[in-house]
Amino acid sequence: MKRRNFLSTAAVGAAASTLAAPAIAQSAPKISWRLTSGFPKALDTIYGAAETFAKMVSDATDGNFQIQAFPAGEIVPMPEASDAVANGTVEVAHTCSYYYWGKNPAFALGTAVPFMLNARGMNAWNYEGGGIDLMNKFYATQGLYGLPAGNTGVQMGGWWRKEINALADLAGVKMRIAGLAGKVMESMGVVPQQIPGGDIYPSLERGTIDAAEWVGPYDDEKLGLNKVAPYYYYPGFWEGGPMIHLFFNLQKWEELPENYKAIVQGAAAYANTDMLAKYDARNPKALRNLVAGGAQLRAFPEDVMKAGFEAANKIYADLSAENADFKEIVDAQAAFRNEANLWNQVAEYTYDTFMIRNRPKG
Repeated sequence: MKRRNFLSTAAVGAAASTLAAPAIAQSAPKISWRLTSGFPKALDTIYGAAETFAKMVSDATDGNFQIQAFPAGEIVPMPEASDAVANGTVEVAHTCSYYYWGKNPAFALGTAVPFMLNARGMNAWNYEGGGIDLMNKFYATQGLYGLPAGNTGVQMGGWWRKEINALADLAGVKMRIAGLAGKVMESMGVVPQQIPGGDIYPSLERGTIDAAEWVGPYDDEKLGLNKVAPYYYYPGFWEGGPMIHLFFNLQKWEELPENYKAIVQGAAAYANTDMLAKYDARNPKALRNLVAGGAQLRAFPEDVMKAGFEAANKIYADLSAENADFKEIVDAQAAFRNEANLWNQVAEYTYDTFMIRNRPKG
């Protein structure tokens, strides 16, 4: 190669590399965020989803995008998580949307409301039924962007100090219960209390409350709730498929490069699937342990279930009449639930009930 040609080629190559470097740097900037969880670190399933999410984001960006997770209360108390994200104290929260239903009832629909969708239904509604976009239309009014990032599956009905043989037995019972479910239970005679997960055991132990729901066997065993209340009721009809969310500060979310947004969405979806898989795998053994340790399983009486169903539908109608955000979302969820149940009763329900009836005994 002639010297002049070599120098010309080298100059072009150098210029190209100079131009390319900033573009590469812009697509993989160094970012460091903090995440506040709504859960204690001891609950490896529900808290652990935040760590799973953060690790995937870091791995997919070669460590350029770091998100550090903190347990509930370490940066801000659990009830302040959404506000902390909206005002920029932290960039992300991993929490339940329904904790904030007191600010606006539409928040409850992001997690679960009584007698609505199960876990598969929530996933289908979010990913294929427009649920993510519909919820984010509302979340944007709160300065938030939300993504599904966990589901426990249908929950248990909690731990009770006394047996519930009929609807009348609910009168005056002080119960830890979260979200709009508390309003439904209140209409049935219960006195609802919203208490963080880490405070449930001492509250039951001291008698500050008479009953408490948390999640299900695996987490309940970890919290030791069987030691302070003997009766374990099911199903948790107020949480057929509770979705846990990642809330991002809306401005911070919008500032992310598009490739980082895609990575975050993928990591959140994996955390969502992973959490449900963990609960489905770990709950059976934990339930055996609890029953072996003396827990007394009880199904809610039929009149309790019917009263809850009627109360929930009345409350949804009342809220819809005064809150347009709530109405738009609850109508969409209910329509999706009704269609999903049409299919479920044909194949899923028939298969599952046959297999349960023919499960080996013992």
